[in-house]
Amino acid sequence: MIGVINAGSSSLKFALYDREAAVLTGAVEGLGATPAAHARDGAGQAVQPPDLGPTPPKTAGDVLPVLLPWLMAQLGGRRLTALGHRVVHGGPQHAAPTLVTPGLLVELDALVPLAPLHEPHNLAPIRAVMALAPDLPQVACFDTAFHRSNPDVAQAFALPHRFLDDGVRRFGFHGLSYEYIASRLPAVSPRLAAGRCVVLHLGSGASACAIMAGRSVASTMGFTALDGLPMGTRCGELDAGVVLYLMERYGLDHDGIQDLLYKRSGMLGLSGVSADFRDLAASDDPRAAFAVAVFCYRVARAIGSLAAALGGLDGLVFTAGVGENAVAVRATICDACAWLGVERDPAATGPRLTTGTSRTEAWVIPTDEALMIARHTATLTGARP
Repeated sequence: MIGVINAGSSSLKFALYDREAAVLTGAVEGLGATPAAHARDGAGQAVQPPDLGPTPPKTAGDVLPVLLPWLMAQLGGRRLTALGHRVVHGGPQHAAPTLVTPGLLVELDALVPLAPLHEPHNLAPIRAVMALAPDLPQVACFDTAFHRSNPDVAQAFALPHRFLDDGVRRFGFHGLSYEYIASRLPAVSPRLAAGRCVVLHLGSGASACAIMAGRSVASTMGFTALDGLPMGTRCGELDAGVVLYLMERYGLDHDGIQDLLYKRSGMLGLSGVSADFRDLAASDDPRAAFAVAVFCYRVARAIGSLAAALGGLDGLVFTAGVGENAVAVRATICDACAWLGVERDPAATGPRLTTGTSRTEAWVIPTDEALMIARHTATLTGARP
């Protein structure tokens, strides 16, 4: 059995896999506030979650002393052979998942300034497991790794070259999601698997990736997971001069800028209503509709840019929470891409969204980052996925 951990600042998701099947999934949410755990078996039935104890965990690292024994108890006599972790940033040196060692953790600690709101929370459970079960193999699976195939011109900022040499470059993120979608394309559409595809990972975090024959060639996210498309609370692409202006005009310091751009912008900032697209769709506040319109415009514009990087376009794929469920958002984006040959079928709800005669295909494919992590963990440790 293989375990998967996906830790963030306020939640920790977990899963157990037997071959390709998830036999247990769950999460501890509300970390730092009022944490609560829930879990389901492979059939989707609720199971008794771990007891978080009299002193509820405040961080993802605090969860493991409770979670790991509970996971072991769920194995029914089977052995936990390895544990895989989502790690947002692998830097320029990691183009593939890697077995965890003390030396690797030193390398990844140096990347914390590049992903300050993600990397520390990703690394804390790894350290906790090393202390609790030092003989249990662990694998770090990087969200940046899939994009290491991007050409140098796609990675470079127009800054003095010494900064590029020092690692200031476009890394791209959501790579585990894109890698999973690329693995599904041969079964869904052999034409897209061999051709030019833009995958849209649209959720609370949002980005788009240009994939050529299964390999990433460009993406909208850059040096950090703040760049590119507007997101739930993140601003996305922003003129650097705006940051300088905000610092001068409003006296914002580093922490103030970070809080504004990461936590109070995006759909939340534009609408003043919510970061959740479901709330925006239900609201009669005109700013909510405006926020969604801005989002769809920016996604459609990004598709045009990525199509240029691909030298044409054979298809689109929508994935993640908004991409998989927001029908109106998908329709608006597809209609905006009619000039690229997208002929939307108004009656289609998925998985194919376009007519049989559409020159450019559009599909909905649910993503599964946890399964991708389980596959990588199995490959690196020799364990059965």
